[in-house]
Amino acid sequence: MTHPVIDDLRWRKTSKKYDPERKVSEDDLAVFFEALRLSPSSINSQPWKFVVIDSQPARERMYRTFERDHQFNRPHVFESSQIILFAYNPYYTRDDYARVIDQYIADSRIPAENRDKAFASLRFRDMNTDDTGYNGCWTKAQTYLALGNALHTLARMRIDATPLEGIDQVLVNEEFKQELDGYRCDVALAIGYHHVDDSNAKLPKSRLDMDTILLRI
Repeated sequence: MTHPVIDDLRWRKTSKKYDPERKVSEDDLAVFFEALRLSPSSINSQPWKFVVIDSQPARERMYRTFERDHQFNRPHVFESSQIILFAYNPYYTRDDYARVIDQYIADSRIPAENRDKAFASLRFRDMNTDDTGYNGCWTKAQTYLALGNALHTLARMRIDATPLEGIDQVLVNEEFKQELDGYRCDVALAIGYHHVDDSNAKLPKSRLDMDTILLRI
């Protein structure tokens, strides 16, 4: 099959080693960040925050979070162009959704007089909220939609990426507690350009056959 979308996805491979001499340009970063902002989410809740690890002090802080576990991902901290923490709001409230609705009004998506009616969509949040107000399972799922969008966007831009579930969640959330401000990070994403010695870049793409994963009824 030949198609630009398929070509992009066949090109994408998880990078195991980055070229520290190559950085993503500011123009490309701007496109990528806008793509993140445009990610889909349930009821357009947008319950996320993206913290970009870019400066030397921030990288040093991120490096420290690997002192106990997942050291195989530690080199990405200084070799990749950036690392992005994908964080979600574990206690998404009516006030959080009010920001979305007020943006609807500002963008002329709905008239101001329909503001109260727009809160009807919150029933989907309510269905995923326990007695303590916790709905992190739901908001974390939305964050993975953004992660998927990020990976496809980067593939189109021919920028390499490595999803990092291999992080010490306790240390990351403690180290960046101020920046996260109540949000929680369980996954990060390294971006940049793979090194010529990246073994994974030389391997053929491998996926299960279509017949084993797709059922048309």
